[in-house]
Amino acid sequence: MRQFLALIVCLCLTLAAQAKQRLILIDQDGSGPGGSNQMAMMTLLQSPQVQVLGITMVTGNAWRDEETQHTLRMLQLIHRTDVPVAMGAVFPLVRNQKETQLESALLGNEVWLGAWGGGPTNLTATGQSEKGANGQPSVIYQKTHDPYEIPPMPEGAPTIKPIEEDAVHFLIHQVHAHPHQVTIFAGGPLTNIALAISIDPHFAELTHGIALMGGSLNPQTDDTEFSEDPRHEFNFWFDPEAAHIVLRAPWPRIDITTVDISIKARFTQAMIDVISKSSNPAAQYIAKYSQERYYMWDELAACSLLDPSIITKEKQVYMDVDLTRGPTYGDTLTWTDQLRPQTELQKLHVHLDLDLPRFEKMFVDLMSAPSNE
Repeated sequence: MRQFLALIVCLCLTLAAQAKQRLILIDQDGSGPGGSNQMAMMTLLQSPQVQVLGITMVTGNAWRDEETQHTLRMLQLIHRTDVPVAMGAVFPLVRNQKETQLESALLGNEVWLGAWGGGPTNLTATGQSEKGANGQPSVIYQKTHDPYEIPPMPEGAPTIKPIEEDAVHFLIHQVHAHPHQVTIFAGGPLTNIALAISIDPHFAELTHGIALMGGSLNPQTDDTEFSEDPRHEFNFWFDPEAAHIVLRAPWPRIDITTVDISIKARFTQAMIDVISKSSNPAAQYIAKYSQERYYMWDELAACSLLDPSIITKEKQVYMDVDLTRGPTYGDTLTWTDQLRPQTELQKLHVHLDLDLPRFEKMFVDLMSAPSNE
């Protein structure tokens, strides 16, 4: 009898915990294996605070099809094959690879082109960054290939497949199934989200809000990629029209992790060493496939969604994206209350500073923990 009562109590506690879980849809450009995109998704997947309803893939740092394969394999390796993956947009709404390459000769080259590959001299190399005189990454080269090609995968090919439903309709259906309960986490270009808004004008208002990594205000850094072009950020730049649509939609709340705060958090070898001591699946995935690299763009956005108190400074501004064709195409635009244009702009919560030790501990703990099955 005592064992039966204990079982009932345990079941009730489990159900109560599940009832309190936040519902999240992840929209991500899942380059891999390892790296910021995969580790951001893992942050949410590993958290007992949330139920991830699904993952939708969008081209950004890599092409959609390749990203999907890396994400499916990651889910297998960390024992989360219960999470559906839907394939979304292959190309941005307007910007395209050929025009961007032609414009670069007149307007200057971009350091990072994501799936489109190349670098300031349109070279392809290893995907690693070269270090400038100050030790910061100065030039980033990325191998490119056909949009539908799947290069050899170091972690092995997945044996599971994405769902049949496309990402945009999956997002819409999930939000309507859980009105005012679902938070969108957007870690890549916003093409899928913009298409969902365009198909269903009530999509944004039916969510609980959106948390995204994007935009740049005035990052304080000696990293010339950002100090010389302070309003440029890849996710907004890759699909400016999509970002424009998303930022103007009637979300209940918008939280945004910009370049300004992202560059304050680096993924270090010390963090890898601590995580690698765990024998749990997520930790072993990182031990094998993640390296000390650059900034924790999307991981910080995911952790701040789980625990907003790691953000120690924010400001509220109106934000949009420059759609003027020219050198500022895709740049971040912001206004205060007094200076805002008389258009349908939304006020955003822009993250500016963080409790770095607390964030690092949170991330390490999540990656070291057992799978949240």
